Amino acid sequence: MDIRAVRFRPLPGLFAVCKLPADASIPESGGTFFALTRTQDEISLVCPENAVPVGAQVEKGWICFQLQGPFPFTMTGVLASFIWPLAEASLPIFAVSSYDTDYVLIKKEHREKALSTLTTAGHELLF
Repeated sequence: MDIRAVRFRPLPGLFAVCKLPADASIPESGGTFFALTRTQDEISLVCPENAVPVGAQVEKGWICFQLQGPFPFTMTGVLASFIWPLAEASLPIFAVSSYDTDYVLIKKEHREKALSTLTTAGHELLF
């Protein structure tokens, strides 16, 4: 696979990036995408906008692109090849990785610029 040409698809809906205290209870998952990271300092959560836990510090208005994996752990540079064009276009991102693939969140107001940037860089948009 040429890691310079990643296939990706948008997930439906809008997402929120949330922060909870490290000792908070793990919220129930909702929707088709839910990512949680717990550290000694905080819980970071990505969830559908309609599933934001009460009391969370939240930033809403994200769209999510799923990179079409699976990508073996020995494959390097996949996420970098995808987000580098976005960085060059000054588009902020929030990235989440799973066992098989990566997810890149972009603010909804940057959707068209992000899609144009990614496809111009050679990445393939799937629906």
